Order: sequence, then C-alpha cells, then structure tokens
Amino acid sequence: MAAAANLSLAPYHHHHHHSDTNHHLPLHFTTLLLLPTKKRFTISCNAAKRAAPPPPLPPPSAVAQDPKTPSLAEQLKPLSTTILSDQPNETHLLSKPKSTWVNPTKPKPSVLSLQRHQRSASYSYNPQIKDLRQFAKKLNDCNESDFSAVIQTIPHSPSRENALLVLNNLRPWQKALLFFNWLKSQDVFPMETIFYNVAMKSLRFGRQFQHIEELALEMVEKGIVLDNITYSTIITCAKRCNLFDKAVEWFERMYKTGLMPDEVTYSAVLDVYAKLGKVEEVMSLYERGRASGWKPDSIAFAVLAKMFGEAGDYDGIRYVLQEMKTLGLQPNLVVYNTLLEAMGKAGKPGLARSLFEEMVDSGIVPNEKTLTALVKIYGRARWARDALELWERMRLKGWPVDFILYNTLLSMCADLGLVEEAEKLFDDMKLSEKHKPDSWSYTAMLNIYGSGGSVDKAMDLFKEMSEKGVGLNVMGCTCLIQCLGRAKRIDDLVRVFQTATSAGVKTDDRLCGCLLSVVSYCKGEDSDKVLGCLELAKPELVEFVKLLSGEESNNFDFVKEEFKRILSNTAVEARRPFCNCLIDICRNRNCHERAHELLYLGTIYGLYPGLHTKTEEEWRLNVRSLSVGAAQTALEEWMGTLAKIVQRKENLPALFSANTGAGTHKFSQGLGGAFASHVEKLAAPFRESEEKAGFFIATREDLVSWVQSKASSSSSSSAVSAV
Repeated sequence: MAAAANLSLAPYHHHHHHSDTNHHLPLHFTTLLLLPTKKRFTISCNAAKRAAPPPPLPPPSAVAQDPKTPSLAEQLKPLSTTILSDQPNETHLLSKPKSTWVNPTKPKPSVLSLQRHQRSASYSYNPQIKDLRQFAKKLNDCNESDFSAVIQTIPHSPSRENALLVLNNLRPWQKALLFFNWLKSQDVFPMETIFYNVAMKSLRFGRQFQHIEELALEMVEKGIVLDNITYSTIITCAKRCNLFDKAVEWFERMYKTGLMPDEVTYSAVLDVYAKLGKVEEVMSLYERGRASGWKPDSIAFAVLAKMFGEAGDYDGIRYVLQEMKTLGLQPNLVVYNTLLEAMGKAGKPGLARSLFEEMVDSGIVPNEKTLTALVKIYGRARWARDALELWERMRLKGWPVDFILYNTLLSMCADLGLVEEAEKLFDDMKLSEKHKPDSWSYTAMLNIYGSGGSVDKAMDLFKEMSEKGVGLNVMGCTCLIQCLGRAKRIDDLVRVFQTATSAGVKTDDRLCGCLLSVVSYCKGEDSDKVLGCLELAKPELVEFVKLLSGEESNNFDFVKEEFKRILSNTAVEARRPFCNCLIDICRNRNCHERAHELLYLGTIYGLYPGLHTKTEEEWRLNVRSLSVGAAQTALEEWMGTLAKIVQRKENLPALFSANTGAGTHKFSQGLGGAFASHVEKLAAPFRESEEKAGFFIATREDLVSWVQSKASSSSSSSAVSAV
C-alpha cells in the first residue's frame, strides 16, 4: 500500500500516523482465533544485552562481512525451505498463524525499535533564513542549464546550517541532487548523515531509487553511518518503485548492522513481503514484532487484510479482525475498504454485508471506494435486491458517489439484466450536475439494450451520443454491432462500424470476434457486407474464412498452418471465440468435415481445456464454453468415439453426461435448448437431468443399446440395398 509508511518532508523528522479513537467496534466473531501452525520455528535476532551499554556501531562495510550476525533471509531460511512455495502466486496460508508465546521471566527478543528516531540537534535561529529561502526558490525555478550560474549567487557562505536549510527547500529532485553534489565539491564541512537523508527524501519523492542507492553505497564507502531514517527512506522508496527485492535486500542489510527498524520501516517491510506473496514470512515478522511489544496500527492491519484478500483466505481475514479486536483497535475507513475488497475476493458476500453494517453502526461514513467494492461483491454474487437496496440507501443518506460507482452500478445492472433499474439510474446521472453520463456509462446501457435485443433503444442511444459529443469506445461499438447483427440489421451495423472507425475507435480482437460471430449466421450479400467491415480490421482472418470453403480447404496441413498463424496473431482471450465462430461458419456453409477438423485443431492448441473429463464412475462432455455449432460438433465427435469404444467392448463407466451450463443470465442465448434439439436429431440416448439444470445424462445400458440399435439399422439398410 502506498500509505504503508508516511514520512514527513521536514528535514530529519520521522512521522507515523496512528488511528486515534476511543470507540471499539463490536465484531461478530465470538470464537477466539488462535491460528495454530503445524510446526514451530525458532527465529533469533542478535541484539545487544540490556545490562551493558550498546557498543559503538562499526562501519556498515565492516559489519557486512561479520559472519556472526545472520541476515534476515538466513533467519527465515527454515520457513522458505520447508513451507514457502517457489511460486509467488501461491499465497494461501498453509496453516493458520499462532500467537507467539514469550517466557515472562526472560526479556522479550527485540526485532524493532518502539521509539521514533529522534531528530538531531536543530540548528538555532538563523537571521539569514529569508535570503536563503529566496535563493532556494531561484534554484527551484531556474532551468537545469542555468543551475551553475544561479548557484554562484548564493547570498551567504555555505555553512552547515545554511546548506541544510537550502537543501531542504529544494523541491525538484534534480535540483536537490545538483545542489548536494555541489556542496560535496566545495568541501567546506564534512557531509553528515543528515545531509544524505534530506537529499534522499527529495529523491524518494521523485521515485529515484537508483540515485538513492548510489548515495547509500557512497555512505558505506566513506564510512558515514546509515541511521534508521536512512534505511527507512531507502526501503520505502524501493517499495514505491515496486522494487520489492531491493527493499528486502536493504532491510536485511539494516539487520546486519544491528540496527533495529522503527515501526514505520517495519510496516513498510510487511507490505513488501505481502506484495511478494510471502505470506508465511509476513506472519513471522508480524508475530516477532508483537512479541517485542509492537502494537500494530491500522496501516499494518490493512497490509495483512489485503494480503489475505489477494489469497482469498477467509481464515486470515478473520484473524485480522480478531487481532484488532484483541488490541482494542477500531478499523478506520481504509482498513474497512481493504477488508471489504478482501471479503469479495474470498467469495463471502454475506460477511461483507455484515462487516459493512458494523462499519456504519460504528459511525464511520462509507466513501465511494467502500460502496463500489460492495456493489461489485453483490454483482458477482448476483444479489440484485441487495445492490438496489444499497443504491436507495445511498440516495437517502446522501453518501458520496463518483463516476466509478455509478458505472459499476450500471455494469451490475447489465450483468443481471436489470433494464428498468439501469434506465432509472441512467436518468439520475443525466439530472446530476457533477456526474453526467460518460462514455462508459453509455457503453453499459448499450450492453443492456444489446443483450436484451432492444435494437431501437440502442440506436436511439447511439444517436444521443453523437448529438452530445460523447465518444463511442470499442466496447460500446462491440455491444451495438452484436445487437444489430442479431436483429439482422446489417446496413445499420455497417454504418455504426464506419462511424466508429472514422471517429478514431481502434478495433480489437473482441470486436473482430463479434463481427465474425455475425458472419456465422448471415448468408449471401449480408455476409459479404460484414466481411467487408472485418477485412478493414483483420484482413488475414477474412482470407482464412474464404479458405475454409475454397478449393484449398481440401489440404488439411495447409489449413492447419494458416489457422495456427491466425491464432498466433490473436489475443489469448479471443482465440477460443474465434475458433467457435469459425466452426459455426463451417456448419452454416455445410462444411461439416472442416468443422470437425477445426474442433480437433482447437483442442490440440489448448483452446478447449476440460472438454472431456473422466472418472471411474462418469465420463462427461463439457460444452458450456462452446458456441452452438461447436457444441453440436463436439457432441457428434463424442458419440462417434463412444460408439467405437462400445464396439471394441472396452470398459465403460456407469454414467455419461453432457454439461451445457445452466444459463443463469437473463439474456443467455440458450445453448441447452439447441443442444437438446441436436440430441433429438441424432437420436442419442441422452435426456435432460431433473436434478441438475443444464445437464444431459445417459446410463451405460442406454448407450450400449443405442450403439447396438444403430448397428442393427445399418445392417438392415445394407441388406435392403443389396436386394
């Protein structure tokens, strides 16, 4: 999280913001969540004994070679070798974290400093401060090419206090670096740690990690001490630049010097490990910090919540809530938003709703991000009623809304087929002074009208966009073309495509797939018109369509190579839709053999994973991701294969099934109905399941009987032909 560490721009002054509240949130989790681990690990951290005064710190270069002080990576080695996966995406907590027990008779092991790094002795009142600030402003405003000339006009000699004041007032990182290098070249006084820290602060603001690291290495080389603020600046800059490995590297170097990180640095490193997917290491650091007396703030808990949310780990999310309750820490709005997003990724809409209600009851007013997260959760769970009730509540309470929230609500209505509700919401946007419908708002409405077949409303909306100067994006163009294609209004389709492309809309593979889909159920002149549009967007695809029904289509190897070339130049998510449409086109043109070949090629190229699944009890054909033509082709192929297996008298399972999907969307096209018709046409022994929607089932006996009857009919036909 960007807010994982908050460092002041004032020189050498280290800040950290805590949630300050006296109210406790009533959490509805009554069971104590002690997340036990399957193994215990002993992780040591070499710290100075409390009885003796700490020895002076050696130079970092010398400490780096000290073999007695293990790095953090070495301390955590048992974790990485026994539990952690090499894959960073494997972030699910393998075992629940357990609170670390500490022997009360022995001092707690210290892994972080609970005290803020104190500001060094301030420079006293400087009567020259006004002149120096004006000079710093001149440096800020000048061009880099004029910097050398302007620097010579410094009003007072560059004493330690004067130089520090000017350096701290330089805002562009380029000017701060130039001035710092100029100071070093003057060699008027020794460069202390504070000068490097102030320069690094400016570089961090500009996300210049390379320059920061160069300065840090320069400090090591010259024997200048790197203090807590130095390391904190390096680590937080690396995190902001998404250089997480570098952040970990410098965190380990910090430990090797014997310097304990403060709470700012510790929270930042927790976030770094979380972003790297190192769940076990995060929990190890967290528990070690807690054993040292650290009381995590809301920022640290937001890091944990986000990490568990990304992993979809509901137990981890509950652990965060319970830990906050144990510490008497009420989540703030940032933590609640993070927890809600985590609940959504974990697939827990009911718990997300309960958490939201608790947040509101505690007196925290949700913001746009809160409500957007909740609407997305309700949309994914298909909780239309809850989402609409939330919208009405938002209006009554006057909760804040923005474009993202409005458009998220519209998209949810499109997914759930809520036409009237979407129209009401869209009209509210039109009446709003701040949130007039934008291109994405119109796209959501085009999707709703297009999916529902409301062609006239979709075209009226298209005209309205032109009149109001709202640009049509590629998504809106795709929705509109799909709607017009289904309605067989090909001339309007061509006009919309030409208008969109002339307005600068760049066609993508999804739009090309939509045009190809229209071609699959058009014939004659209409098909040629749509192919003309497609040729402007993807000419090689049109050539392949012509190839499928041409003379060269008899050469399977040639078709295979051309199909492979088409797929190589197509976005991954559009490859299967392309293959589906091409199979539909072949069936529409009575090229059934070519349709079977394309299905075979699509299977070997990995476009239909899971098309066939087998267990000892059941063999299943999964066609829910196929088009109607592709599903029919797959059924024909499967029945032919099963017939051969029966004739060879191989072992068969007790049950056979085909899954077309339940079609829960209001506007789904009914693959199940088309599949049922084809089953009847083939006289296949499948019947619709009464228990599972979208399933067709047949027993082993049904299949064997069907094959035998087919063989008998074939023999009779042959005998009649012979007579």
